[in-house]
Amino acid sequence: MADPGLVSVVMPTYNHAAFIGGAIRSVLDQTYSNFELIIVDNYSTDNTEAVAAACGDSRIRYVKFRNEGIIAAARNYGIGLARGEYVAFLDSDDLWLPEKLELQMECFNRAGDTAMVYSRFRTIT
Repeated sequence: MADPGLVSVVMPTYNHAAFIGGAIRSVLDQTYSNFELIIVDNYSTDNTEAVAAACGDSRIRYVKFRNEGIIAAARNYGIGLARGEYVAFLDSDDLWLPEKLELQMECFNRAGDTAMVYSRFRTIT
C-alpha cells in the first residue's frame, strides 16, 4: 500500500549529465520532504549515472530502462516503480522551486476530491 503523503517523483533522463545534478538538487531541496525520486535512465552514454550517484541520498532510486526514444514509456515505467500515493514528473534538465511540492500537497489536503494539481513555469535562459 502507498505511504500516505509520499510523493514519487519520476525523472526520465538520457545523456543529461550537465543538467541532472541541478534537477536532483531542486528535488532534494524541497520544503516537503516525504518523497522518493525515481530516475529512469535510457542507458546514457555520458556520466549521468555518476552525477546522480554523487548526490548520495537514500530517497533516490536510479534505474535503467530502454525507452526506444519514447519518453512517455520511461515515465510509465517510473510510475510502475512508484511507492507513493502521489506522482510528480520532472524532466532531468528542469528545476523546481523549493516550495513546489509543499504548495501542491496543500492543494490536495485542502480539497479531498482533488485528483490533479499543476503549476506555472518560468523559462530560464
